[in-house]
Amino acid sequence: MEKKTLSRNLIRNLAGLAFLAVLIAAGDAFLGPFAVRILNLSAIYIVLALSLNLVNGFTGLFSLGHAGFMAVGAYVSALLTMSPSLKEMNFFLAPIVPWLQGVQLPFLLALLLAGTAAGFVGFLIGAPVLRLRDDYLAIATLGFSEIIRVLITNAQTLTNGAQGLKGIPKYSTTWVVWGCAAATVLFMVLLLRSSYGRTLKAVRDDEVAAEAMGVNVARVKIVSFVASSFFAGVGGALLGHMITTIDPKMFILTLTFNILLIVVLGGNGSITGSVLAAIIVTVLMEALRFLDMPMNFLFLKTNGLPGLRMVIFSILLMMVVLYRQRGLMGNKEFSWDMLSSAGLLPRRRNGGKGAL
Repeated sequence: MEKKTLSRNLIRNLAGLAFLAVLIAAGDAFLGPFAVRILNLSAIYIVLALSLNLVNGFTGLFSLGHAGFMAVGAYVSALLTMSPSLKEMNFFLAPIVPWLQGVQLPFLLALLLAGTAAGFVGFLIGAPVLRLRDDYLAIATLGFSEIIRVLITNAQTLTNGAQGLKGIPKYSTTWVVWGCAAATVLFMVLLLRSSYGRTLKAVRDDEVAAEAMGVNVARVKIVSFVASSFFAGVGGALLGHMITTIDPKMFILTLTFNILLIVVLGGNGSITGSVLAAIIVTVLMEALRFLDMPMNFLFLKTNGLPGLRMVIFSILLMMVVLYRQRGLMGNKEFSWDMLSSAGLLPRRRNGGKGAL
């Protein structure tokens, strides 16, 4: 009976993945350029939300430095994929450093190197900072994120300073970004189902008890922080190759708060919640954009109130936080039993679980 259940779940999983692939393909083929951009941005935010959830939700650390790691990944990938002539065009105030002038790598290799560079910066920051806890850790990582942004702004011959980089190759197609999102989800699922994933949760629940059981808490925190930084760098690189231009002002605290918003809304410690919240928040932020424009209703006329969209969105968020503090999924994951309980799938007589 157990083998039959596993076989049934495998078939459902494959069918579900095939259905999602068809939806993505249909969206890429039939939606307009703006809608496709929102579709792809949702995938990038899935990568970023899962990277932050790995630290905040599954390891129990409160980090606010993701914008800095995104900046590292975006700049490394852009500089490694731009052609020499394009670099010369961008660096008109001061020439680029000679050892980067002639470098042009394939996108996939540059993407991996961008994540590696962000992970290395995460290690340099995490080694001394992860001894702190709670608000002190958040403030320290926030400070380091701002330091990274200031360094990028002033490294004229390396990053082109405040002018940023323009004309970045548009490699972040629909299949690329959703492929990276799928790979990130798969990595998280395999990690959290492994013994190391249970170690992460043990550190989150009680550091003292985990250390008493022989867990090297400091090493676990650093590994989690580096892995999170790696995926943040990948997400930043994908974002840069989608909008084809980057500058230091993109990677401010607001960007980290947007990702944190997705994690909180989806549920700390839930992969499914991060995926759902990333899509919902990205779509909703654009769907409410009409609120910033002039409106003419029966009893309400406005000339346009810039920022009203964020006010309404913040109110909706407050309602979710007040009435569902654990987020959409809490710390739960999607399972086929959820659909069975809702009557969308037939119930099994043996009462076994139908988790993914």
